Amino acid sequence: MDLKRKLARLGGVGPGAKPAPAAPPVEPPAPPAPPVAVEAPPPGPDPRVVALRRMLGELTERQGAAAVARRGVPEAPRPGPLPAEPRTTSHGVVHVAEQWLDEDAHHGRAPLAEALDVEGALVAALALQPGLAGVDFQRMLFLDTETTGLAGGTGTVPFLVGLAWFEGRRLRVHQLFLRRMGEETPILRVLAERMAASSCLVTFNGKSFDWPLLRTRFILNRVPVPPELPHLDLLHCARRVFKYRGSGTRLVHLEQQVLDYHRVGDVDGSLIPELYFRFLRDGDGSSLTPVLEHNAKDLLLLAAMLGLLVRRFRASGAEGTDARDLLGFANVALRARDYARAQDFARAAAAGDTGVVGSEALALVSRLAKKGGDDRTAAEHLHRALVSARVDQRGPLHLSLAKLYEHGLKDLPQALHHARLAAPAETGEALRRRVDRLERKLSRLARTPTLDWSKPL
Repeated sequence: MDLKRKLARLGGVGPGAKPAPAAPPVEPPAPPAPPVAVEAPPPGPDPRVVALRRMLGELTERQGAAAVARRGVPEAPRPGPLPAEPRTTSHGVVHVAEQWLDEDAHHGRAPLAEALDVEGALVAALALQPGLAGVDFQRMLFLDTETTGLAGGTGTVPFLVGLAWFEGRRLRVHQLFLRRMGEETPILRVLAERMAASSCLVTFNGKSFDWPLLRTRFILNRVPVPPELPHLDLLHCARRVFKYRGSGTRLVHLEQQVLDYHRVGDVDGSLIPELYFRFLRDGDGSSLTPVLEHNAKDLLLLAAMLGLLVRRFRASGAEGTDARDLLGFANVALRARDYARAQDFARAAAAGDTGVVGSEALALVSRLAKKGGDDRTAAEHLHRALVSARVDQRGPLHLSLAKLYEHGLKDLPQALHHARLAAPAETGEALRRRVDRLERKLSRLARTPTLDWSKPL
């Protein structure tokens, strides 16, 4: 019952009011004593009525103030449409956002279609995965997911599965959106069909995150897990090639530094789960538009980065590239046992930098020269590397020279000289044994008599 009805009932007026109770009968006065007339005091207001009237007045005042304040505030916008359209498939309704990129489309400075020109052998060497050599990269599938957060286990749900693949030389971006919880099965079946038509997966950190998460969702939804495809994870390639940049290997950082692409108005990845949960609460699909755009750009970045990495690896340092990246490529080629390519990259890195990177590149050139049996050239490059080396780099360089002079060039005085300077690179006991051994060798040589051929025998 509201305040006005309560007030009316207590006051005896208005709808819902109760009639006043009849006064009790007054007994007549005793005959001996005549009644004395006494004037009754005026009736006072009921304190409950006063309190209710005060409360009603305060409520009216607050409602009026709120109405005045609302006049200057625009109405909340109506929920916008979901940036994905429903499509009926043989597995049920799936919400899809799709776009096509022409064959001349770029992401930053890298053309997207360049990813189609990669050679399996070069990709295998770059990724250090020999099994990729026979993959048909015309049918590769780019994959990236957006999830409800990093809750772990079954608590993380991929609400957006971003896919991209080439048809001809045009890139098709196909994003599968989870409109509400419990509708994953059609999405997973569509994903399985697309994987069956593809030759390999290309992801960024997909080996550790995206694919294990999706595999778990297949199992939980009782959908057959598709056979695993050869998997190229560009995170591992990026870590090896760009490790000398010192800025980490976050995808957005590489996008800016390597591709010269700067996102404007991009949603922060940490906000994406909350935007999805907000959509589930209020149904405002327009709030998810930045999320789909973010995911689509990540897919374009995968294609652009793959093409750029392979092109630069193919060029073997001939293409003008940051000396830090050239050194990264040189180390990758060395691990892939492509020694000629490693030599080219290392020489290019040394020529492009006279500092710390150049010093490390010269040390690598020396290592490759030694592997090729040219000890003299190897020593020359180590001496050049010492000129620009940091203090912490000098110990390993002196140790390499000590070994080279002792075993390769047979110059024991030089070997002893560099062994005494190699302290930071070798433990105390090992270094002591090395120095003692070289001193003993030199002592034996000093005591060995030489033949004087001018005297008769």
